[in-house]
Amino acid sequence: MTTSCGTLTSMDGSARRDPRVRLDMAATFVPVHAAGDGAWSWHLVETELRARGHDVVAIDLPSDESASLWDYADAIVRAIGNRPNLVLVAHSFGGFTAPLVCTRRPVDALVLVTAMIPTPGEAPADWWVNSGHTAARRAHGADGDDLWTYYHDVPSDLAAEATKRARAHPSERAYREPWPLDAWPDVATRFLLCRHDRLFPAEWMRALVRERLGVVPDEIDSGHCPNLSRPAELAVRLEQYARAAPTRDVGR
Repeated sequence: MTTSCGTLTSMDGSARRDPRVRLDMAATFVPVHAAGDGAWSWHLVETELRARGHDVVAIDLPSDESASLWDYADAIVRAIGNRPNLVLVAHSFGGFTAPLVCTRRPVDALVLVTAMIPTPGEAPADWWVNSGHTAARRAHGADGDDLWTYYHDVPSDLAAEATKRARAHPSERAYREPWPLDAWPDVATRFLLCRHDRLFPAEWMRALVRERLGVVPDEIDSGHCPNLSRPAELAVRLEQYARAAPTRDVGR
């Protein structure tokens, strides 16, 4: 079966590249992982995107306690190198880091996947109260361990592996420092809300996205980690966002 994004979908729902898709339409997707995560958390989506003919740059962000938000952004910029057609994909805490990359490299699109949305000068440590998250979680009575909160809809083997791979990220320094931008970067921004997210309740997140970004979020039937629970569907969404992004010259 051929999808509207120019990929071939097998009977099991996985993707393989459609040879009719032009290579000059390929994007470079740059996942920016969540707190406690690393590049591994995006390996299933990476496989799907590469099967569709795209490039993917996924790295483990620094885990040392001296690292700042700018250090995270600079690590991503170095990994990107001169690759064109950039689509940044920020997951959860990655919402504090990915916009900084947009000030260092031309970016076609910034996709926030159930991500934190900072305001100028707001430290990650302060975001929970400032955004109303603390009150929203209390109102929903949402409280449980990591498996319950993050991985309730993730296959058990992947959830166990994700738990084993937990990393010390972000640093205390990055967590406490004010977000350094004066405004949201001038980049086409999309927000993908997870309807069954137990960390960021959907009703509260819809309101926050409208308030802080002025847009209506798109939605996916997933918990907090669609990169592990629904990787094929997420890859299709990301490709659609890349197709809709403004076109830039390859030689920029």
